[in-house]
Amino acid sequence: MIDAIMQPWPWWIVGPLLGLMVPLLLVFAGKNFGISGSFRDFAAICAPRTKISYLNYDWRKNAWKVFLAIGVVIGGFAGNYIFSYEPATFLPPIYFSIPGVIFLALGGLMVGFGTRYAGGCTSGHSIMGMASLQVPSMIATACFFIGGLIMTWVIMPLILPGG
Repeated sequence: MIDAIMQPWPWWIVGPLLGLMVPLLLVFAGKNFGISGSFRDFAAICAPRTKISYLNYDWRKNAWKVFLAIGVVIGGFAGNYIFSYEPATFLPPIYFSIPGVIFLALGGLMVGFGTRYAGGCTSGHSIMGMASLQVPSMIATACFFIGGLIMTWVIMPLILPGG
C-alpha cells in the first residue's frame, strides 16, 4: 500500500478526484473553486489599514480561500518530499541564472495580470467554469492552452536556449 502512495498517481485517479472536488465544494459549501482570489485576500491581510480600495474590504468572508492556498502549498511540499521516493526538482538549473530569474519574474507578472484580466485563474476557469458550462471559461481555457503551447515550443526556446 505504501508503494502505491509513494509513486506518481495516474491521471485516471487524480483527474476524477479533482473533478469530484468541484461539485462537492459547490453543493456542501456553496463555494466556487479557484485560487487566484486568495492572493487578494493575502494582500488585504498584510495591509489591513490600506487606503487602496481594492484591498480595503472584509477578507474574513473569504478566509477559506486563504486556507485552500496554504493547503495547496503544504500538500505540494508533502507530496514531493514526504510521499515520494524521488522528490522532483522544482526548477531546471537554467532558472538559477540572471536571465532565468528575469524570465520567471516577468512570467509571474504576466500571469498575475492575465489572471485579473481574465477574471480568474486556470483552475477557476478550467475546472469550475468548464464544469458549469460557462462560455467565457471555455474560451479562457482554450486561450490558456494556446498560449502555453506557443510559450513552450516557440518563445521559451528563443529566450532560454536549453531551458
